[in-house]
Amino acid sequence: MAQIGWKLHGDGTHIGANEVVSPNERMKWPITVGIGAQHVVAMFGATFLVPLLTGFEPATTLFFTGFGTILFILVTAGRLPSYLGSSFALLAPIGAVTGYTAGGGAPLDQHKAALAQGGIIAVGLTLALVGVVVHFAGARWIDKLMPPVVTGAIVSLIGFNLAPAAWNNVKQAPVTAVGTILAILLVTVLFKGIVGRLSILIGVIVGYVVAVVRGEVDFGAISAAGWVGVPHFRAPAFDLSLLGLFVPVVLVLIAENVGHVKSVSAMTGRDLDDITGRALFADGISTVFAGSGGGSGTTTYAENIGVMAATRVYSTAAYIVAAAIALVLSMFPKFGQLIATIPPGVLGGAATVLYGMIGMLGVRIWVQNRVDFSDPVNLNTAAVAMIVAIANYTLTVGGVSFEGIALGSFSAIVVYHVMRSLARWRGTSVESASPASAPAGAELEPGMLKREH
Repeated sequence: MAQIGWKLHGDGTHIGANEVVSPNERMKWPITVGIGAQHVVAMFGATFLVPLLTGFEPATTLFFTGFGTILFILVTAGRLPSYLGSSFALLAPIGAVTGYTAGGGAPLDQHKAALAQGGIIAVGLTLALVGVVVHFAGARWIDKLMPPVVTGAIVSLIGFNLAPAAWNNVKQAPVTAVGTILAILLVTVLFKGIVGRLSILIGVIVGYVVAVVRGEVDFGAISAAGWVGVPHFRAPAFDLSLLGLFVPVVLVLIAENVGHVKSVSAMTGRDLDDITGRALFADGISTVFAGSGGGSGTTTYAENIGVMAATRVYSTAAYIVAAAIALVLSMFPKFGQLIATIPPGVLGGAATVLYGMIGMLGVRIWVQNRVDFSDPVNLNTAAVAMIVAIANYTLTVGGVSFEGIALGSFSAIVVYHVMRSLARWRGTSVESASPASAPAGAELEPGMLKREH
């Protein structure tokens, strides 16, 4: 692991018209701290929605995102700027295990939550193993395994599989939910720059105000919480029969991480392919730590690309600052309880937009890679995978349960490769000269989730 250090960019105060601050550079520390704070704000809305929707502790989740970000910067030798926020790809398997519904009245079952953590750890270990393989063997095999039609289907089905969870929250407070949705949409189109990219966070704040006015918020837990304290950690538990729900999520995390490397490489003009394996390994180990202590799994965050694009500062020093701020905030119990008071209507409204973004991001991957759906192989790959996931097909084999996301992801890979091989053998293939695979997340716009997201 190379030593991490940052040299001052120019005078540390000004950035030339055609200049960018590279990952191994930094501005003066007061400016760097300010940029780091912007990164915290950028990741905040999405990162906190995950624990709120799963019933996990917000402060604990925040702690592990900060810890994971520092770990990620260290493992990638300070060459790849990224914040590791909460992964939305794990929402469905966590919900399937715990049965938790935000605002449903029933508290989170701690044993089931621990079992979900075991699944998160399994995802992290698998991702770390893939990272080791990629580091030594290269990443081209990932593109062959998951061409654009497959990657798009897997990313898309994650979002659409979660649609019922959004509706379960919306129907509890439809007025608040609609207000939240409208606020997100209006901020997106009315404001430019960083404000527009923070539409989810601002929408949640507006929705929260609506909920307070309508008497939907209970502030009792805030007054009962202390000012300073350590986040609540919970030990994991393991059940091999649940692994079928979690492990397929690795495919999404791989696509997100590879896409993030490609994105940063394009923005900075640097070839970062050699650290793809490190990125996958670091995210995997970060997810293992999160699962071990009661946090949500992590992933590289596209939201923070917006801050980099707006500031032209790609310094990893800013991400170390952001991680430090997150760790400090996680030590204030009242802050965590304030976040936990966000009611179902607000969560449902935000989830409606976010889950839809995830689903449409998969569609965008198809469009940007010019996937030809007049080709029956591509059409059937997407068709089968999407229906399996949306309808949440379930299969139990030897005590191991596989549900919509797992079966849909597996279907996308198997249907594509089997049909493509048979079509070539029979000479019936109508493959178009589509561009090479662009991993999921590579063209994510600021404010959209990868995934995660």
